[in-house]
Formats: sequence, C-alpha cells, structure tokens
Amino acid sequence: MRALTWHGKHDVRVDSVPDPEILNPRDAIIKITSTAICGSDLHLYDGFIPTMMAGDILGHEFMGEVVEVGAGSTLKKDQRVVVPFTISCGSCYHCSKHQYSACENGLPADNQDIAQEMYGQPMAGLFGYSHMTGGYAGGQAEYVRVPFSDVGPIVVPDGIEDDKVLFLSDILPTGWMAAENAEIEPGDTVAVWGCGPVGLFAVQSAFLMGAERVIAIDHFPRRLELARRFGAETINFEETDTAAALFEMTGGIGPDAVIDSVGLEAHGFFADNVLDQIKKSTFLGTDRIHSIRQAILACRKGGRVSMPAVYGGFVDKFPLGALMEKGLTLKTGQTHVQHYMPALLNAILEEKIDTTFLISHILPLEQAPQGYKMFHDNQNEVTKVVLKPGMALAAE
Repeated sequence: MRALTWHGKHDVRVDSVPDPEILNPRDAIIKITSTAICGSDLHLYDGFIPTMMAGDILGHEFMGEVVEVGAGSTLKKDQRVVVPFTISCGSCYHCSKHQYSACENGLPADNQDIAQEMYGQPMAGLFGYSHMTGGYAGGQAEYVRVPFSDVGPIVVPDGIEDDKVLFLSDILPTGWMAAENAEIEPGDTVAVWGCGPVGLFAVQSAFLMGAERVIAIDHFPRRLELARRFGAETINFEETDTAAALFEMTGGIGPDAVIDSVGLEAHGFFADNVLDQIKKSTFLGTDRIHSIRQAILACRKGGRVSMPAVYGGFVDKFPLGALMEKGLTLKTGQTHVQHYMPALLNAILEEKIDTTFLISHILPLEQAPQGYKMFHDNQNEVTKVVLKPGMALAAE
C-alpha cells in the first residue's frame, strides 16, 4: 500500500509499504477514505518529538471502511467508522473511569520504558506519533490496523459525508475537552490562545457551554476572522499588547478562564520566546512556552487554566508562583476521545456543531508532502488539509 512516512526534519515521503495485518483478535483493518494533517503532526515535521524512526507512518486523524476484522472485534465489514487517535483497551483502571488517554494497556510492553523514563508513567498509545507512544503505524495511508477495535472506532451513518465527522477523531473532542476543563459557567469571559483547529473548536465549544464572551488571540487574519464568525472578540498579538488588552476588556480583573491551544511552538518576537528559541537550538530546552506563561499571568485570581496544547519535555521560567499565589486551577492532558465521540456525533447530526468550515484544502494522499509544507509555511490560508487516498492527482 501507499503511506506517508517520516524520514527526518521536514522530510516526509509517500512510500510503498507492506499492507497491515490482523495481529490480535481485537484488531480491525480499515481502508482509509479521509485523513487529516493535524497541528500536532507539525511537531513531528519540525523534529520536536523524540523517538521517531525513519519509515514511521504518520497520521492520527482518520476514518474509513472496515475491510477485515479479528474474532474479538465488534465491528463488521463495510461499516464506516471514525477512529480515535488514542489507543485504549477499555477495561483497565483508567478506561473504567473514561480516562482513555491514560490507558494502562495501550502501549506495547517494549515501548513502556521510554514513556516511563520521560514522564514517570506510560500513557495510552497513539497512532502515528513516535515510539514513545507505541510506535503504531498511523492513518495517513491507504489502510491501517486498529488495535482494540471493539473499544475505539465509532460507526457513522452511510448518508453523512466524511468531512462532517472526520474531526471526531481528534480535534473536535480536544476542543470540547479544553472548554470542559475550563469549567465554564454561564456569563464567563474565556480567553483562547491560538486560533488553529483546536482553538477554533474550543471557541465554538465555550459558547455552547454558556460563556458570555470569548476572546480569541492569534496573529493570522483569516483564523481571527473564523473565530469572529462564532461571535468571539479577537486580539492580534502582533498589533496589540495582549495582557494589557485583556485587562482592559475585563475591567482590570482578567478572564475567568483561559485556554492554551498553542503549545510547544509558540510564535512571536517576545523576550521569553526568543530565549526559549535559543535554548531549543542549543539543546538547553525543548519547548517554547510563551502562550501558557501569558495565559497564567492574564487569568483572573481564582480562575481556571485549561491546557489542551501539546508540550513535549522540560521547561523553565514556568510561572509556578503565579499559579499558586493567584489560586488558579490547571487542567490538561491528551484527550479522552472515546468518552466524547458519541455525544459529539449526535451534536453534528443534529447540526448543533459545524466542522466543515475548517477545511481549506483537500489533496490526494500522494500529495501529502506538499500538504505538510503548505500547512507549515502558510497557516493563514491553510487552516486544515484533508488527504484522500485514491483521489486523482490534479492536472499540471
């Protein structure tokens, strides 16, 4: 089959690789019909996530048709399914609490030591996202093996197009969980750093949860315009002092809740961000954390901090004193996708949530390398790239 493989920083290629096979009775094989490039994939593209190996198949946002099942799978051939990016057993201590991204059995035994050393405990497995998260082949391919297929995938109606439900795989549940972790109360003012896919879904979710005002922060004009479509007020951090603007907009109090949807590759010419960049380039640090620093400092006393954004390693100059002295609550974590999928699918079918607004480009799988470069280099116009295996190449 054809699949997108990682070969190093800014080097991804569509190669011919062996077809996946059933390895466990709970496995299923899915023929991919749609797969997306996630903002988190750019962290792999930029070389920030450790334990990647040449030839690893990328992709963790995908859906398709069931073509083969193991004896223990509850899926049936020809069903259309969306697959969560988290690989979870469904029966361990954490899965029983619907904490699917903390699954005890999602990682193969050979991979658990890596996560144990890095983070103190292993987490759930993830598709296409390094050997620290299991080394599983991802879904930017023609076919994919889905472990624990009796727990993960959700069956979707045949009459609904892929574009409406594809993002149940990751970014829609992630934006929703981000807003849920912000513990939004009716009348709240919520500030969201980053108007990428997760940030935009967090904006939409915050309003659905009762926020009176949502203030979206970014520097890409088109992304800020998309946030305004949902009713958000906006701040362009290249044109405005974000902290001063937030205090002015909230009467000197600060937002009730803040959401960091940016993560380890924060942009902007700020003193702390420049220092983080120098440390990263000289191997003295791993992450640029300007957005979470700013969010903590801007949040009102007694407020809530939600951090859906990806961070990979150790950081310094984290405002721990402000977090404590201001009495803030911080919630974070990989998304418990399986927990949110059923309700969010119903919301889509009832047209309470729109997802298609985000898609800016649809490309054949064979043009995935161009899609990565487009998304990486032009995040104003390129808000989301969806790849279609089998789609004809565009005429030259």
